[in-house]
Amino acid sequence: MQAFENRLTLSHSATMIMLSAAISKAEEIGQPQCIVIVDASGELHGEIRMTGAKFLSRKSARVKARTAASNGAPTVKIPDSFRAPIAAATQGEVTALPGGLPIIHNGQLVGGIGIGSGSGEQDLAVANAALAAVGADTFEDLI
Repeated sequence: MQAFENRLTLSHSATMIMLSAAISKAEEIGQPQCIVIVDASGELHGEIRMTGAKFLSRKSARVKARTAASNGAPTVKIPDSFRAPIAAATQGEVTALPGGLPIIHNGQLVGGIGIGSGSGEQDLAVANAALAAVGADTFEDLI
């Protein structure tokens, strides 16, 4: 039995790169966003609510990031039949809303990113831009 594991961890530098790339993409598409980045244990690494983003979207972005980190999969991959029961069982701490993606680098889960305030398509575009900026798997890689 191995007592310890070697793992990649999400650095503050990667967090800042992802926040910057996400903000740039959101500005490019003209949709202010709430952006939340967590590590693999769901702990907050970085967050911003862009000027003009919906303040309630901060909560959904956080839940999206934590759901993706917990499941190691995009939030939209939660099966339809589990969506309502799992949301109820976790007091709203799990969501299937689009815009939550795991941060996977070299096959290792290092965190999650959640984007909220735009349409599902806009949220995913912003999340993808952040992941691509650090060489992590994007939505297309995860499907």
